[in-house]
Formats: sequence, C-alpha cells, structure tokens
Amino acid sequence: QVQLVESGGGLVQAGGSLRLSCAVSGFSVDYYAFGWFRQAPGNEREGVAFIVGRDGSTDYTESALGRFTISADKAKNLVYLQMNDLEPEDTAVYYCAARPVTDGIPGAGVGAHEYWGLGTQVTVSS
Repeated sequence: QVQLVESGGGLVQAGGSLRLSCAVSGFSVDYYAFGWFRQAPGNEREGVAFIVGRDGSTDYTESALGRFTISADKAKNLVYLQMNDLEPEDTAVYYCAARPVTDGIPGAGVGAHEYWGLGTQVTVSS
C-alpha cells in the first residue's frame, strides 16, 4: 500500500527553523520524484521544493530558494524539507507528494504528482 506520511510541523517564531519529514511506504524512494507543496487558507496549492530520489537532483521555487533544503534518505525511505529563516508568509499546510520518474526532472506541478500525504501544519508567528 502506497502511503506518504508527513510530520514535523508546528508553531515557530519568525526567523526560526523546522524540519519536515515524509515517511514513504509501498515503494522505494529510488524510483520516484518527490515534491513538497503548501497551501495557505484561500490560496491554491503551490510547489516549494522537488527532488529526484535516484540522483538527488533538486529544484526550488523562488520563495524557497536559499532558505529551504529538500533531501532524501534512500536507506530510510524518507524525504525531508529543512526550512530556515521562516517567515509568517510561510504559514500553510505542507504536503509531501510523489510521482514516478519519467523525465529525470525534479520539478512538476500539482497535477503531475500521483500520491499525496495528508499534510502537516506549519505556523510562523511574527
């Protein structure tokens, strides 16, 4: 059974850090690409960071570049999102998503991802 389970969200002050984890079961990280997405109330779901499990190639959206780092632990079948220098604008539910790797490109849109977790809430206070 394919399952993605996020953890690590919480309440943090502006300027603080959090590390989100995505536990992957039912398939190997090695054969999929993963994305972290987020959705704030009233907003569309947007991509944040992406990684190809096999070779670790990554891509980031502008809002995440320089502050967030995505990584994958193939031995543990985990995908991480390290978030530093958090801002109130980063407040959202964060989702882990996966898609089979067909093109070797890390980034892809919401509709391209086949599997989704239920999300973890991140709240950044000012």
